Amino acid sequence: MKGVHFVTDSDGKAVAVQIDIEQWGELWEDMYDRMLIEQRKNEDLVPWTDVKRELHALGKLDES
Repeated sequence: MKGVHFVTDSDGKAVAVQIDIEQWGELWEDMYDRMLIEQRKNEDLVPWTDVKRELHALGKLDES
């Protein structure tokens, strides 16, 4: 595939991929977002009401 290169180890096993950001940049953004989701899937959730309260206390959220 044009703009995609596989990096292999000494046994010829693919261990990494290089992509042309100019050609595949939008797809990379989607892949990166998905990787972050996967990485954070087991993190504790914070209820929106708690976040909102904290942002109000810091003056970073309007009362509306």
